[in-house]
Amino acid sequence: MDIIKTGLGITKTIKNVSRFREILTVLSRHGFAELILKSGLDKLIPGFVLPARVSELKREDLSNEEWWQIFGEQLRRSFEELGPSFIKLGQLMATREDILEPSLIRELKLLQNQVKGIPFEVAQKVIEENLGKSLSEIFQSVDSTPIGTASIGVVYRAQLHDGQKVVVKVRRPKITKLIMTDFEILFFIVEKLEKVSAEIRFLGMSKMISDFFKSTQNELNFLIEAQNCERLRRNLEVIDKDKFLVVPKVYREYSTKEVLVLEFLDGKPFNQFRSIDEMGPDMGEKLEKSIELFTHTLLADGFFHADLHGGNFLVLRDRRIGIIDFGLMGNLSKRNRANLVAILYAVLTYNFDNLVYEFLEVAEYESVPDHEELIRDIKDAISPYIGLSVKETNMTELVRNLIRTLSKHELYLPREWFIIFRALMTLDGVGKSIGLDVNIFKVLEKDLPKLVNELLSKKNAQEELMWVAKDVISSLRIIPKHLKWFLKEASRNNYSLELRIRDLDTFSRSVSRSLFILGQSLLTCVCLLIGAIFIRNTVVTSLYDIPPLTWIFWSAANYLLIRMALLKKF
Repeated sequence: MDIIKTGLGITKTIKNVSRFREILTVLSRHGFAELILKSGLDKLIPGFVLPARVSELKREDLSNEEWWQIFGEQLRRSFEELGPSFIKLGQLMATREDILEPSLIRELKLLQNQVKGIPFEVAQKVIEENLGKSLSEIFQSVDSTPIGTASIGVVYRAQLHDGQKVVVKVRRPKITKLIMTDFEILFFIVEKLEKVSAEIRFLGMSKMISDFFKSTQNELNFLIEAQNCERLRRNLEVIDKDKFLVVPKVYREYSTKEVLVLEFLDGKPFNQFRSIDEMGPDMGEKLEKSIELFTHTLLADGFFHADLHGGNFLVLRDRRIGIIDFGLMGNLSKRNRANLVAILYAVLTYNFDNLVYEFLEVAEYESVPDHEELIRDIKDAISPYIGLSVKETNMTELVRNLIRTLSKHELYLPREWFIIFRALMTLDGVGKSIGLDVNIFKVLEKDLPKLVNELLSKKNAQEELMWVAKDVISSLRIIPKHLKWFLKEASRNNYSLELRIRDLDTFSRSVSRSLFILGQSLLTCVCLLIGAIFIRNTVVTSLYDIPPLTWIFWSAANYLLIRMALLKKF
């Protein structure tokens, strides 16, 4: 780790030494002095003395919930004092309801909206330097009071010269360098603390910090957020026939890595409503439709808004629903979408055997678990929730049960799957906060059969077959070359291999014949299946109705069968 290299070996610059000292001082002042002493971090800076510290509570004197609440409060106060990058990390930790204790989560959620703004003169300088024009040349007017402050950016209202109302998001000056410095120092500190503290190890802070760094790298570049916004807008335009979901327009000519100008959506955030009745007539129906659309973007497009909390949903003046903040998006590969559809379909059809097999397909594990026991545990964990409405279902509890069950069997889901769970839990929280009662399983049940048909469509089968053929051809090209290189290397080093097996010729012929028949059988089945796919939706009344491609694949299957039959005679 490239941290601070002084006399004892610790950082790159005097500034980093100062920041390292500041972080240790703040952590010590808020109750982590004992940990710092145990880890030896205080000895890494010559002449550094820990400040007077508060007395640290003994865990055995408190209940589990009290301990994590106090631990969370100490962590929150430290993060608030240490500034934007630590607040951002705390906000990320607050989204991990799947693994962190509820009392710790409650404390960290208080970090929302705790970031101070920046002077307007500083924001003006950033805008003018990035766009190469004075503020008056770009905007007719700009409100100097920010309407939103976050750890990375500050948002202002403005108006273009054509009268269009916009919002201007400005990246905090020097935030990139600060986050990089804090990331390096924090990772170094956590590595040391995890060696001496079971609580820190339990939090999985090292992995969280790595995830935090990856996601923050994208959020620091506002052009990526602009691209996310435009992509989601295009996807929704295809499926949102009633046009009641509004994604703001991006003004590309005024947007850079540090400045983002978007259409202003005039509305009230969901978290400012106490119930769905306050939102006006027909909003319940529109919200249910919105959930269907978001489900579709997740399952069909694999690209979805991963941070849909109550502040990012707006009820607009024209009674439509607006969406803002596109820094954190989920992006699922085609394979992961297919796995997710299969998992949800298995849940809806109560097929827990297939559910477990799909989890084994996507999870990370060192040894294959006892699948019979895993099936029983998964069934016990999630079956009580199937068929319940949003009000009746505790989505956070459901996800925690599922993650706990998988962890018990040493199965660990990749990061992108946690983003999915987080999106579902957040959406669930928004619905409950306004009294919306939707049966999420019925929403899924409506969309899943169509998506399953799409996955098994002729087009997808042809595409998969094309990639399989490409891989086979690539392998056939590579194998002779690698074999040639291997033989050259073996001859250069005088390697030799001698085998003495009785009846070798008979044995090798038997093995070759068996492998040939096995390969031919698999190819025959593939040809028969592909031929059947082409007539899947065709009404066949005579042989002429069968598509030519079906005849081609079935003829190939017959040819392979004849070859196998002739082989057996000799």
